[in-house]
Amino acid sequence: MQSLTPSSSGVNLKSLIRSKIQSHRVVPSRLVIRCAYRFDSSNAAANTGTINTNGAPSTYNAGHVGPSRADWQSSCAILASKVVSQQQDTEMSGGAGNITAVNGHKMIDLDLVAINDNQPKPLTITDLSPAPMHGAQLRVAYQGVPGAYSEAAAGKAYPKCEAIPCDQFEVAFQAVELWIADRAVLPVENSLGGSIHRNYDLLLRHRLHIVGEVQLPVHHCLLALPGVRKEYLTRVISHPQALAQCELTLTKLGLNVAREAVDDTAGAAEYIAANNLRDTAAIASARAADLYGLQILAEGIQDDSSNVTRFVMLAREPIIPRTDRPFKTSIVFAHHEGTSVLFKVLSAFAFRNISLTKIESRPHRNRPIRVVDDANVGTAKHFEYMFYVDFEASMADVRAQNALAEVQEFTSFLRVLGSYPMDMTPWCPSRED
Repeated sequence: MQSLTPSSSGVNLKSLIRSKIQSHRVVPSRLVIRCAYRFDSSNAAANTGTINTNGAPSTYNAGHVGPSRADWQSSCAILASKVVSQQQDTEMSGGAGNITAVNGHKMIDLDLVAINDNQPKPLTITDLSPAPMHGAQLRVAYQGVPGAYSEAAAGKAYPKCEAIPCDQFEVAFQAVELWIADRAVLPVENSLGGSIHRNYDLLLRHRLHIVGEVQLPVHHCLLALPGVRKEYLTRVISHPQALAQCELTLTKLGLNVAREAVDDTAGAAEYIAANNLRDTAAIASARAADLYGLQILAEGIQDDSSNVTRFVMLAREPIIPRTDRPFKTSIVFAHHEGTSVLFKVLSAFAFRNISLTKIESRPHRNRPIRVVDDANVGTAKHFEYMFYVDFEASMADVRAQNALAEVQEFTSFLRVLGSYPMDMTPWCPSRED
């Protein structure tokens, strides 16, 4: 056999191995996520962030939204994000150090490339944990401007949250879906005005989950610019439901004024302050008067002191239902044969002693009319409906599971909107009582 010996030309085996290893280095890469928010203010800068693959932010400049309404609205209107993947060359030091053993085998005087400690680490289960629920710094979207009742509901639901105003209900839904906000708090019904149908339609259109509810007593005030007297007023502006809830009281106050509807209560107060309207009053909260420099002409002007609005909290992911505290579950269902199965569906809950707290019907958008041909009576047309039902039971309760299993047999469409804790906080009527 022929032996292998170092050649006389002076080729060093150790240098040859080191050069081969260094020639096969892999240039590390890093995933860069940039989220750009464009503001109307000329001095506002775009926010950029670099996030490593281990979930920890490398550099991030959150920025601050300006105090004007345009800044708030534009920050909620830019509902877009862009993910950019780029390669970055990393210069590694030549002094790699000596490794004396690899996998238990001694490698004396063999120089290897050292591992860079700054490389991204693999994701762990802690990186995938959901955001904390109550008491944490969450970004909560609501419809309206600062001073709206929805802002107060967001503060009651999440006391330490950062409230994000949105000009429309649709924007609040999209803000959560696109990760601009962590939660949304939106009204679904009022004790005097009834259901907010727009939000029921949006609950079905979007894929968010109800994770809680909060009930907020509504205390309306009549607001105007400082120095304005009630007899000088020619019109009152506010949200349509607020105008309806104060109709009798406005008449008792002797106000022969025109009623004009606007988007929200606090927005009415802001509009008066911004345009210096001395012949116009707004129906809004006392906090709106403080924010926009208005005086309170009359407090507690709602026709009924038992005026409460129910809000739901929405999130991208549902919460795990429990049985150690009162829970409520919200569902929506429909059937291709119309309302003939409604009694069977309700019986599934009645037989199991499950109390219903609400039932709401909305037109079926995809099939609004059902036509039935009959040779004897001619052609009959029936409206098609989607039914929303709230019942007092947790999805972890066997009774609720069996009830929904039976409901599914009678319906062509069934969706659970959420199973969430009930609001058990004591209710207080108006201050006047």
